[in-house]
Amino acid sequence: MPTLDTTLSFFAAAVLLALAPGPDNLTVLAQSLTHGRRAALAFALGCVLGVLGHTAAVAAGLASAVAASPALFTLLKAMGAAYLLYLAWQAWRAPAALAAPGAGHTAPPAALLRRGIAMNLSNPKVLLFFLALLPQFTDPSRGPVATQVLWLGGVFMLASFIVFGAIAWFGGRLGHWLRRSARAQRGLNRATATLFAALAVRLAWS
Repeated sequence: MPTLDTTLSFFAAAVLLALAPGPDNLTVLAQSLTHGRRAALAFALGCVLGVLGHTAAVAAGLASAVAASPALFTLLKAMGAAYLLYLAWQAWRAPAALAAPGAGHTAPPAALLRRGIAMNLSNPKVLLFFLALLPQFTDPSRGPVATQVLWLGGVFMLASFIVFGAIAWFGGRLGHWLRRSARAQRGLNRATATLFAALAVRLAWS
């Protein structure tokens, strides 16, 4: 297993990476503003669980196959962009939901959890990023590299959920006030749709 110093260094790096603006934390913020912190936390947990898939792929060597196949990488990018466009379409059509007891059109937490997992797994850039990052913190003299990669993936998941949870919490407080206005709610839905569409274009053209 990695040493404590290595684990702490990687945790600090993971926190900084999770704080950097990206598809996952921006979407968590959008979810918290439009649907509240509970919805955002469910989505955030899904994004974090998606990291487990990328970590397992690196440990199993599947990421190397994706990196070596431009056609496969392009296919995965196209699938990810299409999914983001689907989310944009859903957000654009979402009705305004005023912040009142029992009101709202938020998807069930399980659906948001699955959405977070799907969004994270459908981004092949995360897979290649993990392929480049995780091995740098491994040491063959400390045991099987695959086991170390899985350990580091778990550390990354913890760091990401702490950051995403904070974003969901504070964004939810702001969103509670914004959702008192139907006009503001429609604006948030349009902004969320625009965000998803922009992320789709960014992924497709990266």
